[in-house]
Amino acid sequence: MRPLAGRKRVTETAAWLNRLAVCKKVRVMKSPTPLIAGNWKMNGLASSIAEAKAVAEGVGATQVRVAICPPCILIDRMSDALAGSKVLVGGQDAHADDAGAFTGDISAEMLADAGAKLVILGHSERREAYREDDELVAKKVRAALRHGLEPIVCVGESLDQRNAGKALEVVTAQVRGSLPPELKGKAFAVAYEPIWAIGTGLTPNNPQIEEVHGAIRATLVEMFGEEAQVVPILYGGSVKPSNAAEILHAREVGGALVGGASLKAADFLAIVRAV
Repeated sequence: MRPLAGRKRVTETAAWLNRLAVCKKVRVMKSPTPLIAGNWKMNGLASSIAEAKAVAEGVGATQVRVAICPPCILIDRMSDALAGSKVLVGGQDAHADDAGAFTGDISAEMLADAGAKLVILGHSERREAYREDDELVAKKVRAALRHGLEPIVCVGESLDQRNAGKALEVVTAQVRGSLPPELKGKAFAVAYEPIWAIGTGLTPNNPQIEEVHGAIRATLVEMFGEEAQVVPILYGGSVKPSNAAEILHAREVGGALVGGASLKAADFLAIVRAV
């Protein structure tokens, strides 16, 4: 059975590459506007807004879209501090419902009211620690759209799934399950974050990143048509100034979802400038 399983994985990979090749052959070549988004996670106090202001002052005339997603309690103050700048403010999660008896949760409507323009949904830490599945992520995406927020939808495989040769299968299934049809014609991004690379200092090599991003692009085009060529596919997983340029110049990488390196303006700006 082992040789048959191996042949099956090779065949599945070849099929994805063939579909991507067909997609590239017929598409009108368009490039997504790069997006570099900082995910502060559960870090940051009011004093940390100074770092966000330093980012806004340092982005200059770049054509890259830049966003910072701080803890929800900082969104309104950061939105005020960055008003008129090129830096967008986003949330890190949103409930699928607009209101209700959900102690401790934040709705998309609340995020928008506080000044958020984007929201990260389906992050691996939410999927792993809070058992969020594709169906729930899709409901959250719909909630974000109802209130004018641009979703950044995260997908990614575990180390066991990658070692089993299932990375493409897992990631493309998450794309199909997490992105509802209502996204057609709307602004959104997909972030590929291999779970095994987040916070570990490990990163896939560029051929591995390109393979997954290519499969994501082919799936998006199947789902939403040629307009999906301009959807940025971000890479997330231990992005830092030392590896940003190499990752950001890989095929189909349209930006980055940055964790710890987004907390300091100097590090985050170095990543922005590496595009």
